[in-house]
Amino acid sequence: MIRGTTSVIAHIGFPTFAFKAPMIYNPYFEHAGIDAVVVPMGCQAEDFPTFLRSVFKLTNIGGALITMPHKVTTVALLDEASPTVQIAGSCNAVRRGPGGQLQGDMFDGEGFVRGVLRKGFALQGKRALVVGSGGVGSAIAASLAGAGLGGIALFDMHDASAQALGGRLKQHYPDMEVTTGSNDPAGFDIVVNATPMGMNEGDALPMDVSRIAPTTFVGEVVMKSEMTAFLAAAKARGCPTQIGTDMLFEQIPAYLEFFGLPTTTPEVLRSVAKLSY
Repeated sequence: MIRGTTSVIAHIGFPTFAFKAPMIYNPYFEHAGIDAVVVPMGCQAEDFPTFLRSVFKLTNIGGALITMPHKVTTVALLDEASPTVQIAGSCNAVRRGPGGQLQGDMFDGEGFVRGVLRKGFALQGKRALVVGSGGVGSAIAASLAGAGLGGIALFDMHDASAQALGGRLKQHYPDMEVTTGSNDPAGFDIVVNATPMGMNEGDALPMDVSRIAPTTFVGEVVMKSEMTAFLAAAKARGCPTQIGTDMLFEQIPAYLEFFGLPTTTPEVLRSVAKLSY
C-alpha cells in the first residue's frame, strides 16, 4: 500500500523492461512492513543529469538505484563518492546526505563477489577474465581485485575503456597482474560476462565458450532471462555458474543498509520475491 508517508526509491535507467529490482524490493517491503516502494523511472541519457538532481528535490525520496546506461555518468554528479565508486568509475546507489549532498556508492561488484563466495568458490590468488569494462564490469573487477585475485584480464570492444580500468586497478592493487586486450577465456579460474550481450535473442556470445575449462566458474550480469545463451553453453561444458539475479539478491542487503532501511538476507529476499522473465 502506497500512502502519503511512503518513502520512494527511484530506480532510474533506460529501458526499464528488464528491471528486476522492484519485483524483489517491493515484496520484501510488504513482507517486513516497511513503508517504502521502488519505482522504475525510465530516463534517457541526455535527460539524466537534470533528472537526478530534480528527483532528489522530492521531500519523500529515500534514495535512487542507478542502472544502465547511467552508472558511469552518475559519478560526476556526486558530491561524495565511496572508494569503490572511485575505483570502478561507476555508481549504482545514491542517497541524500544530511546537508543535502548527493552521496554515491557501488554495490554491483560486492553483490557479484558475495554470490561467488557463497557458492564456495575461493577467489584468493585466482585469475579472472572480465569481459566488459563499463559500469558493472568495472565494479566487478574492482571487487574481485579486493577479494585477493592474483591476476585479472580485462576486455572491452572499446579498448581504451579496458586500459583505463586496468590503470585504476594497478594504482590500487600494484601487486596484482593486470592485462588487457583479449577475451580468450582459456586458462582462467573465473570468467564474467559484464556486457549487455544476452539481453536480446540472437546476441553473439561474449567469448568463445569452447575455450572455457569445465572447472572455470562462469558468471553473468544479464537479468532479462535467468539462463542466458552464454550460461547455458557454459553449463553444457560442466562449469559452475552464477546467474545475473544472484548478483542482485546478494547486493540488496548492502543497499538497504545504505538507504537506512531494515536489512535482510538473500534467502529471505528469494523467498518473497515475485520475479518474472
